[in-house]
Amino acid sequence: MPKLSIIVPVLNEQETVPLFFEALEKVHAQIADYALEYWFIDDGSTDGTIQAIETLQAKNEHVHYVELSRNFGKEAALYAGLQQATGDYVVVMDVDLQDPPELLPEMLAGVASGDWDAIGTRRINRKGESKVRTFFAELFYKLINRISDTKIVEGARDYRVMTRQMVDTIVQMQEYNRFSKGIFVWVGFKQKYLEYENVDRVAGKSSWSFWKLVRYSIEGIVNFSQTPLLISALLGMLSFVFSLVFAVLLVIRQLLNPAAAINGWTSMIVIMLFISGIQLLSLGIVGRYISNIYLEVKRRPIYVARKIK
Repeated sequence: MPKLSIIVPVLNEQETVPLFFEALEKVHAQIADYALEYWFIDDGSTDGTIQAIETLQAKNEHVHYVELSRNFGKEAALYAGLQQATGDYVVVMDVDLQDPPELLPEMLAGVASGDWDAIGTRRINRKGESKVRTFFAELFYKLINRISDTKIVEGARDYRVMTRQMVDTIVQMQEYNRFSKGIFVWVGFKQKYLEYENVDRVAGKSSWSFWKLVRYSIEGIVNFSQTPLLISALLGMLSFVFSLVFAVLLVIRQLLNPAAAINGWTSMIVIMLFISGIQLLSLGIVGRYISNIYLEVKRRPIYVARKIK
């Protein structure tokens, strides 16, 4: 009997863990030909999440978990799950049931047919989210797809079923600064996406604040595009050309009218501030890339597990 590994990163989700398990067990009846293996990855929860998982484990031998030593972030938790999964097929899901379990049979059937190496999902709308959050999410997808060679499907979720071969390839990518949405696309293979309308959380509260999403977006851009560095170089070049032209104009003016005084302190200050702003912006962009290099060359582990059971 083929095995399906279900990877579920969790952070302070004691209310949703039993609801998620109950929902997946209902779907199991539709994929009875597959043995299920659950891997809950606790990313440093401070509530009763671990106790909720241990309660499930006591009742079902197919439930396993990795307790990380602290909060390493969802990307690290996701990587830990991919490392531990032993199934012929692997699915990544959120515990809040915003990833509809009812899509799983269709996704699994498509991958098992051999026609696809991965079937993912994408939301076609963001009902229930604030307009500001929706605006910036749409802006991010437009921006990264314009400046990166790795094209990310708008509204794509981490929710996807993958073959063993694809999972093994992803696990080999041991980069410290991870952006899974980009990695899933970068590795290639035959992939397609199923569309669905946004679903509200079944319980609890999301740990993703607006600023966490902004930082995550910046991480994705830095990891999968060198365009910001090119923009920095172009700004420097434009600044140099502008100053050169300005200097030539001043020399010509002085030659044509030697009596004319070279004044204009206000404009000079504005120009100095403009150039200084470009320099600081360029330093910030270069510094962001350097910080990623700094973290990579340290070769620290992506996560530290306190307990694997």
